Amino acid sequence: MKMSRQLPLNALRVFEAAARCGSFTKAGEELGLTQTAVSYQIKLLEDHIGEPLFLRRPRQVTLTTIGERLAPRVSEAFGQLQDALGAVMEASGDMLTIHSTATFAQQWFSRHLGAFQLRHPTIAVRLISSTSMVDFTREVADVAIRWGRGDWPGLSAHRIMRLDFTPMLSPKLLQATDGLKEPADLLKLSIISAGDPWWRQWFAAAGVENPDLDRFPRNEFGTQLLDAGIAMAGQGVAILNPGHFHEDIAAGRLCQPFDILCNDGRDYWLAYPESRRTVPKIKAFRNWLLAEMALDRQAE
Repeated sequence: MKMSRQLPLNALRVFEAAARCGSFTKAGEELGLTQTAVSYQIKLLEDHIGEPLFLRRPRQVTLTTIGERLAPRVSEAFGQLQDALGAVMEASGDMLTIHSTATFAQQWFSRHLGAFQLRHPTIAVRLISSTSMVDFTREVADVAIRWGRGDWPGLSAHRIMRLDFTPMLSPKLLQATDGLKEPADLLKLSIISAGDPWWRQWFAAAGVENPDLDRFPRNEFGTQLLDAGIAMAGQGVAILNPGHFHEDIAAGRLCQPFDILCNDGRDYWLAYPESRRTVPKIKAFRNWLLAEMALDRQAE
């Protein structure tokens, strides 16, 4: 039989409280148990050991010799467990683990996360970027930046950025063409990541039927940043979220040839387990991020 099944931890906890308080009634008040429940747990422990631990007298209980030998060791053991848990909780409280899409991490966190640490210097940040959606029940994570509809069971979710999309290219490539008079003219250029479903949705919204995107390489780079870099180098047209590339647009590295902006109902969200919504480091990060996003929207 496994030790974890042999060791009556609940009964030991009740015994420790009863020995320290010198009373079953006071132990029950401390632990939120009835006197009957305390007596039951003590009896279980005595049966397990095979020796009485208390002498029961009217309105009084006292430790037996065996109980006196056991009590300080049990008290010390629970103290060590509490110290160990406290150390783990303190270490966990100092580290905020964020899972994020690669694009959001590179384009937004890289420019803003330092401000969070200046405001909360005692919270260390571990940022993990991935194309997969983190499973809070299986992976170490405090919060996540997800794209979707925000309808994840068991999670609190706050919309932080619209995930619109539209074709973008370098102004130099635009000038080098004979002119992009209508959306179908984009198909005369190299389409970057033509397998991205955003392309078909955008062309459908633009009224272009059968764009024949299969004739272009179906690259998958895993982040909009690479697609944007190829577009800025003048090597094709990328389908991007303009919200990530305000600085590149302002600097003349990217431009939007048509005013058709699409959204498939999936945006960027801050998500975390509903059960952990009051954890101080999560509250601090949530409040900071929502405030920063509000400032970004005002600046647009």
